[in-house]
Amino acid sequence: MGLGQSSKSPVTGDTDEVNFDHFQILRAIGKGSFGKVCIVQKKDSKKMFAMKYMNKLKCVERNEVRNVLKELQIMRNLEHPFLVNIWYSFQDEEDMFMVVDLLLGGDLRYHLQHNVHFSDGTVKLYVCELASALGYLRSKRIIHRDIKPDNILLDEHGHVHLTDFNIAAIVKDDLKATTIAGTKPYMAPELFEIFEGSHPGYSFAVDWWSLGVTAYELLRGQRPYVMRSSTPANEILHTFRKVHLSFPPSWSSYIKSLLRKLLCIDVHKRVSCLSELQDLDCMSDVSWDAVLGKAVLPGFIPNKRRLNCDPTFELEEMILESKPLHKKKKRLARKSRDQGSDGSPQNGHLQQRLDNVQRDFIIFNREKSTKAAVDPDSTEVSKCSEKKAKEDGQNNNVEPASFSSG
Repeated sequence: MGLGQSSKSPVTGDTDEVNFDHFQILRAIGKGSFGKVCIVQKKDSKKMFAMKYMNKLKCVERNEVRNVLKELQIMRNLEHPFLVNIWYSFQDEEDMFMVVDLLLGGDLRYHLQHNVHFSDGTVKLYVCELASALGYLRSKRIIHRDIKPDNILLDEHGHVHLTDFNIAAIVKDDLKATTIAGTKPYMAPELFEIFEGSHPGYSFAVDWWSLGVTAYELLRGQRPYVMRSSTPANEILHTFRKVHLSFPPSWSSYIKSLLRKLLCIDVHKRVSCLSELQDLDCMSDVSWDAVLGKAVLPGFIPNKRRLNCDPTFELEEMILESKPLHKKKKRLARKSRDQGSDGSPQNGHLQQRLDNVQRDFIIFNREKSTKAAVDPDSTEVSKCSEKKAKEDGQNNNVEPASFSSG
């Protein structure tokens, strides 16, 4: 059962901005600290996307607006085969929207929870694909800071895509980041040293540690170090310094060698860039051009006959959500008739903050940006652009009938 759709016909003029009415809302598939996610279909092109929407009032009340706007600012300047790329962003008086690639294979946390066994070869390919993404992010001076199975999505062919840039950091030149951010069990040792006041900061190497923790967890079903989000920083540092990293004897030598390089306590000896990973003996058999071109087939292919997510997201949106997305149009129309009063008048300071969100939000349209970058007088360039757009959107051309829950 889908979420329904807006009944207004989309405006098709090239000068009009993409908005909520251009999409058919199909079903809810996820939620996080910064919003909810549903599957949508663009009415004119019939392409499928994931649409993330964030309530403005909630974001203001929780002081999350800055991170939302920062994520949008970062994502609109990124485009890579192993990232979840943004296509559109827009807003209305209630919500901020980000329309991104639809990945139907589910996230790696979902598959871990369903006891999927990932082979050495599959995890090695994941590391290569994610390392390619990290190399690209480094070229953009971006530290992701939250690499973990929850933020790695699979496409229908089993390739990985990194998502969730709401706590990412941009560092200039050779400067380091100093703000503590991340998910504790995946955070690198140098991040915890900042709590002791003994470290000037950190850089791109923290993402490679997180990649190592993730790879270990995919192989073993548990992380290399036992810690929780509530574990104090001094205890975590003690664990890193005293607990010896162990591997099951059945693991291949190349996987153990790879993980030792990623999970190196000494940041100066840790693999922390793509070229260093490529130079490892255990990576000598990798064709990096084939990896980047998605020509290497993953060992695990998600089930295409089901939607790889928790089906309760749909029920929560339909039954428990006080302002469900599929009733947005009627709700806003009623609010307009009531002259802007929804029964909960804002105080002056709160309204000012909401007005600031309206002002600062960035409208984005990747299709329009791509068209603007192409010389209309060059037929060859136009053909190349069309071919690239088709390849970039290949995960979005999926018939709605293929969705099933359970």
